[in-house]
Amino acid sequence: MKVIDTNDEGLRTLIHDYPRVLAKFTADNCAVCDLLAPSFIRFAHEEEYQNTLFLRLDASENPVARKLMDTRVAPFFVAYCRGKLSECDTLFTEEQMKAMLQDLQTCADTQ
Repeated sequence: MKVIDTNDEGLRTLIHDYPRVLAKFTADNCAVCDLLAPSFIRFAHEEEYQNTLFLRLDASENPVARKLMDTRVAPFFVAYCRGKLSECDTLFTEEQMKAMLQDLQTCADTQ
């Protein structure tokens, strides 16, 4: 599945349309955002995660995203399981992102 660029409104709709959603909130001039971008896209195309929707939002252009991030910095990742927030955090490595995806897989399989 490809990565979908969306906004706050799209996020609110899409988290209810798919059982698993991983949203990445990015920011301009964010070196870690750029560093993790290829891995995020690669995970979106992996067979293991074909039942997970991958979303990308610009935190500076989406007030709900900014509020969700609170005092944290980009790249901020939010996992939604069956429309409910299951996990969120600022991530710095591909391994952290993969761990969040694995938790999301487990969450959706057990509910």
